[in-house]
Amino acid sequence: MTLLIQNTFLRVFSIFIFLIIWSVASGIVENNLLPSPLNVTNKIMSEIDNNELFFHTLITLKRVILSFIIAMILGTVFGILMGRKEKINTFFDDWLVLGLNIPALVVIILCYVWFGLNETAAILAVSLNKIPMVAVILREGARSIDKQYIEVAKFYNINNAKLLFKVILPQLYPYLMSAARSGLSLIWKIVLVVELLGRSNGVGFKLYGFFQFFDISGILAYTLAFVIVILIVEFILVRPLEKKLTSWR
Repeated sequence: MTLLIQNTFLRVFSIFIFLIIWSVASGIVENNLLPSPLNVTNKIMSEIDNNELFFHTLITLKRVILSFIIAMILGTVFGILMGRKEKINTFFDDWLVLGLNIPALVVIILCYVWFGLNETAAILAVSLNKIPMVAVILREGARSIDKQYIEVAKFYNINNAKLLFKVILPQLYPYLMSAARSGLSLIWKIVLVVELLGRSNGVGFKLYGFFQFFDISGILAYTLAFVIVILIVEFILVRPLEKKLTSWR
Protein backbone atom coordinates (compact mmCIF):
# COMPACT_ATOMS: atom_id res chain seq x y z
CA MET A 1 0.00 0.00 0.00
CA THR A 2 2.87 2.35 0.85
CA LEU A 3 4.54 1.59 -2.49
CA LEU A 4 1.28 2.36 -4.30
CA ILE A 5 0.99 5.71 -2.51
CA GLN A 6 4.60 6.53 -3.38
CA ASN A 7 4.11 5.66 -7.05
CA THR A 8 0.91 7.72 -7.19
CA PHE A 9 2.67 10.69 -5.59
CA LEU A 10 5.56 10.44 -8.06
CA ARG A 11 3.16 10.40 -11.01
CA VAL A 12 1.19 13.38 -9.75
CA PHE A 13 4.39 15.26 -8.94
CA SER A 14 5.76 14.49 -12.41
CA ILE A 15 2.61 15.91 -14.04
CA PHE A 16 2.83 18.97 -11.78
CA ILE A 17 6.46 19.61 -12.84
CA PHE A 18 5.46 19.19 -16.50
CA LEU A 19 2.70 21.80 -16.12
CA ILE A 20 5.11 24.22 -14.44
CA ILE A 21 7.63 23.84 -17.28
CA TRP A 22 4.82 24.29 -19.81
CA SER A 23 3.58 27.45 -18.03
CA VAL A 24 7.06 28.96 -17.84
CA ALA A 25 7.76 28.15 -21.50
CA SER A 26 4.46 29.72 -22.60
CA GLY A 27 5.37 32.84 -20.64
CA ILE A 28 8.73 33.11 -22.40
CA VAL A 29 7.52 32.65 -25.99
CA GLU A 30 4.52 34.25 -27.64
CA ASN A 31 1.23 32.98 -26.26
CA ASN A 32 -0.05 32.35 -29.79
CA LEU A 33 2.79 29.91 -30.43
CA LEU A 34 2.57 28.08 -27.11
CA PRO A 35 -0.66 28.72 -25.19
CA SER A 36 -0.55 28.24 -21.43
CA PRO A 37 -2.21 25.22 -19.75
CA LEU A 38 -5.01 27.55 -18.63
CA ASN A 39 -5.72 28.69 -22.20
CA VAL A 40 -5.75 25.09 -23.43
CA THR A 41 -8.08 24.09 -20.59
CA ASN A 42 -10.44 26.93 -21.51
CA LYS A 43 -10.40 25.72 -25.13
CA ILE A 44 -11.24 22.19 -24.00
CA MET A 45 -14.19 23.49 -21.97
CA SER A 46 -15.37 25.53 -24.93
CA GLU A 47 -15.27 22.47 -27.21
CA ILE A 48 -17.13 20.45 -24.57
CA ASP A 49 -19.84 23.12 -24.34
CA ASN A 50 -20.56 22.99 -28.08
CA ASN A 51 -20.45 19.14 -28.07
CA GLU A 52 -17.60 19.07 -30.60
CA LEU A 53 -14.96 17.45 -28.39
CA PHE A 54 -16.97 14.38 -27.35
CA PHE A 55 -18.36 13.82 -30.84
CA HIS A 56 -15.04 13.88 -32.70
CA THR A 57 -13.13 12.07 -29.94
CA LEU A 58 -15.63 9.20 -29.89
CA ILE A 59 -15.48 8.93 -33.69
CA THR A 60 -11.69 8.63 -33.55
CA LEU A 61 -11.85 6.20 -30.63
CA LYS A 62 -14.22 3.95 -32.60
CA ARG A 63 -11.77 3.85 -35.52
CA VAL A 64 -8.88 3.13 -33.17
CA ILE A 65 -10.73 0.22 -31.52
CA LEU A 66 -11.86 -1.36 -34.81
CA SER A 67 -8.42 -1.06 -36.40
CA PHE A 68 -6.76 -2.35 -33.23
CA ILE A 69 -8.97 -5.46 -33.06
CA ILE A 70 -8.47 -6.30 -36.75
CA ALA A 71 -4.70 -5.77 -36.59
CA MET A 72 -4.29 -7.80 -33.39
CA ILE A 73 -6.33 -10.76 -34.65
CA LEU A 74 -4.73 -11.03 -38.10
CA GLY A 75 -1.24 -10.15 -36.87
CA THR A 76 -1.45 -12.74 -34.08
CA VAL A 77 -2.64 -15.49 -36.41
CA PHE A 78 0.07 -14.81 -39.00
CA GLY A 79 2.74 -14.36 -36.32
CA ILE A 80 2.02 -17.66 -34.60
CA LEU A 81 1.85 -19.56 -37.89
CA MET A 82 5.12 -18.03 -39.08
CA GLY A 83 6.80 -18.77 -35.77
CA ARG A 84 5.66 -22.39 -35.67
CA LYS A 85 5.80 -23.36 -39.38
CA GLU A 86 9.08 -22.73 -41.19
CA LYS A 87 7.58 -23.10 -44.66
CA ILE A 88 4.89 -20.50 -43.90
CA ASN A 89 7.56 -18.19 -42.48
CA THR A 90 9.70 -18.55 -45.60
CA PHE A 91 6.70 -17.85 -47.84
CA PHE A 92 5.49 -14.74 -45.99
CA ASP A 93 8.80 -13.35 -44.71
CA ASP A 94 9.35 -11.02 -47.68
CA TRP A 95 5.73 -9.88 -47.45
CA LEU A 96 6.36 -9.00 -43.81
CA VAL A 97 9.51 -7.03 -44.61
CA LEU A 98 7.61 -5.18 -47.34
CA GLY A 99 4.76 -4.35 -44.97
CA LEU A 100 7.15 -3.08 -42.31
CA ASN A 101 8.97 -0.76 -44.69
CA ILE A 102 6.17 0.76 -46.77
CA PRO A 103 5.46 4.23 -45.30
CA ALA A 104 2.11 4.55 -43.56
CA LEU A 105 1.25 7.56 -45.70
CA VAL A 106 1.64 5.51 -48.89
CA VAL A 107 -0.72 2.81 -47.58
CA ILE A 108 -3.30 5.43 -46.58
CA ILE A 109 -3.21 7.16 -49.98
CA LEU A 110 -3.45 3.86 -51.89
CA CYS A 111 -6.43 2.70 -49.82
CA TYR A 112 -8.26 5.96 -50.45
CA VAL A 113 -7.48 5.80 -54.19
CA TRP A 114 -8.50 2.15 -54.52
CA PHE A 115 -11.54 2.06 -52.22
CA GLY A 116 -12.64 5.69 -52.06
CA LEU A 117 -12.83 8.24 -49.26
CA ASN A 118 -14.95 6.07 -47.00
CA GLU A 119 -14.85 4.43 -43.58
CA THR A 120 -13.84 1.02 -44.93
CA ALA A 121 -10.75 2.45 -46.61
CA ALA A 122 -9.84 4.35 -43.45
CA ILE A 123 -10.05 1.28 -41.18
CA LEU A 124 -8.25 -0.89 -43.73
CA ALA A 125 -5.40 1.60 -44.10
CA VAL A 126 -4.80 1.75 -40.34
CA SER A 127 -5.03 -2.02 -39.90
CA LEU A 128 -2.61 -2.76 -42.74
CA ASN A 129 -0.05 -0.46 -41.18
CA LYS A 130 -0.18 -2.31 -37.85
CA ILE A 131 -0.55 -5.98 -38.85
CA PRO A 132 3.14 -6.52 -39.81
CA MET A 133 4.40 -5.19 -36.46
CA VAL A 134 2.05 -7.47 -34.51
CA ALA A 135 3.08 -10.43 -36.68
CA VAL A 136 6.79 -9.80 -36.05
CA ILE A 137 6.34 -9.65 -32.27
CA LEU A 138 4.15 -12.78 -32.15
CA ARG A 139 6.47 -14.66 -34.50
CA GLU A 140 9.33 -14.17 -32.05
CA GLY A 141 7.03 -15.21 -29.23
CA ALA A 142 6.01 -18.38 -31.04
CA ARG A 143 9.65 -19.24 -31.64
CA SER A 144 10.41 -18.90 -27.93
CA ILE A 145 7.73 -21.36 -26.82
CA ASP A 146 9.20 -24.14 -24.68
CA LYS A 147 8.98 -27.30 -26.79
CA GLN A 148 8.99 -29.51 -23.70
CA TYR A 149 5.51 -28.28 -22.80
CA ILE A 150 4.33 -29.13 -26.32
CA GLU A 151 5.80 -32.63 -26.08
CA VAL A 152 4.17 -33.23 -22.68
CA ALA A 153 0.81 -32.07 -24.05
CA LYS A 154 1.12 -34.42 -27.04
CA PHE A 155 2.13 -37.29 -24.75
CA TYR A 156 -1.14 -36.89 -22.84
CA ASN A 157 -3.09 -36.61 -26.13
CA ILE A 158 -4.37 -33.09 -25.39
CA ASN A 159 -6.56 -31.84 -28.21
CA ASN A 160 -5.56 -28.85 -30.36
CA ALA A 161 -7.95 -26.43 -28.64
CA LYS A 162 -6.54 -27.13 -25.18
CA LEU A 163 -3.02 -27.12 -26.59
CA LEU A 164 -3.61 -23.61 -27.93
CA PHE A 165 -5.36 -22.09 -24.90
CA LYS A 166 -3.58 -23.95 -22.09
CA VAL A 167 -0.03 -24.34 -23.40
CA ILE A 168 0.75 -21.99 -26.29
CA LEU A 169 -1.18 -18.79 -25.52
CA PRO A 170 -0.08 -18.50 -21.85
CA GLN A 171 3.53 -18.39 -23.04
CA LEU A 172 2.59 -15.75 -25.61
CA TYR A 173 0.80 -13.37 -23.22
CA PRO A 174 3.86 -11.12 -22.67
CA TYR A 175 4.29 -10.80 -26.43
CA LEU A 176 0.58 -10.17 -26.93
CA MET A 177 0.61 -7.40 -24.35
CA SER A 178 3.74 -5.88 -25.88
CA ALA A 179 2.08 -5.90 -29.31
CA ALA A 180 -1.12 -4.46 -27.83
CA ARG A 181 0.63 -1.62 -26.02
CA SER A 182 2.83 -0.62 -28.94
CA GLY A 183 -0.11 -1.07 -31.30
CA LEU A 184 -2.38 1.21 -29.32
CA SER A 185 0.18 4.01 -29.30
CA LEU A 186 0.86 3.62 -33.03
CA ILE A 187 -2.68 3.11 -34.30
CA TRP A 188 -4.19 6.29 -32.89
CA LYS A 189 -1.40 8.33 -34.50
CA ILE A 190 -2.09 6.73 -37.88
CA VAL A 191 -5.84 7.23 -37.42
CA LEU A 192 -5.24 10.98 -37.08
CA VAL A 193 -3.39 11.04 -40.42
CA VAL A 194 -6.18 9.01 -42.04
CA GLU A 195 -8.77 11.47 -40.74
CA LEU A 196 -6.72 14.47 -41.80
CA LEU A 197 -6.38 13.21 -45.37
CA GLY A 198 -9.80 11.81 -46.12
CA ARG A 199 -12.48 12.01 -43.42
CA SER A 200 -14.95 14.74 -42.51
CA ASN A 201 -14.97 14.02 -38.78
CA GLY A 202 -12.69 12.85 -35.99
CA VAL A 203 -9.80 14.39 -34.09
CA GLY A 204 -7.54 14.44 -37.16
CA PHE A 205 -10.17 16.37 -39.13
CA LYS A 206 -10.44 18.94 -36.33
CA LEU A 207 -6.66 19.28 -36.08
CA TYR A 208 -6.50 20.06 -39.79
CA GLY A 209 -9.11 22.79 -39.33
CA PHE A 210 -7.19 24.32 -36.42
CA PHE A 211 -3.98 24.18 -38.47
CA GLN A 212 -5.57 26.18 -41.27
CA PHE A 213 -6.44 28.94 -38.81
CA PHE A 214 -3.16 28.60 -36.84
CA ASP A 215 -5.19 27.83 -33.71
CA ILE A 216 -2.53 26.26 -31.49
CA SER A 217 -4.89 26.17 -28.50
CA GLY A 218 -7.32 23.99 -30.45
CA ILE A 219 -4.56 21.67 -31.63
CA LEU A 220 -3.24 21.18 -28.10
CA ALA A 221 -6.75 20.86 -26.64
CA TYR A 222 -7.76 17.94 -28.89
CA THR A 223 -4.33 16.32 -28.63
CA LEU A 224 -4.39 16.49 -24.84
CA ALA A 225 -7.99 15.23 -24.66
CA PHE A 226 -7.26 12.16 -26.77
CA VAL A 227 -3.99 11.42 -24.97
CA ILE A 228 -5.97 11.41 -21.73
CA VAL A 229 -8.39 8.89 -23.25
CA ILE A 230 -5.50 6.63 -24.29
CA LEU A 231 -3.95 6.89 -20.82
CA ILE A 232 -7.27 5.92 -19.25
CA VAL A 233 -7.43 2.86 -21.51
CA GLU A 234 -3.83 2.02 -20.57
CA PHE A 235 -4.35 2.24 -16.80
CA ILE A 236 -7.93 0.93 -16.62
CA LEU A 237 -7.76 -1.91 -19.15
CA VAL A 238 -4.30 -2.74 -20.50
CA ARG A 239 -2.22 -2.80 -17.31
CA PRO A 240 -4.75 -4.71 -15.14
CA LEU A 241 -5.23 -7.20 -17.99
CA GLU A 242 -1.48 -7.63 -18.37
CA LYS A 243 -1.09 -8.21 -14.64
CA LYS A 244 -3.87 -10.81 -14.65
CA LEU A 245 -2.63 -12.68 -17.72
CA THR A 246 0.99 -12.85 -16.56
CA SER A 247 0.28 -13.63 -12.90
CA TRP A 248 0.91 -17.34 -13.57
CA ARG A 249 4.60 -16.57 -14.24
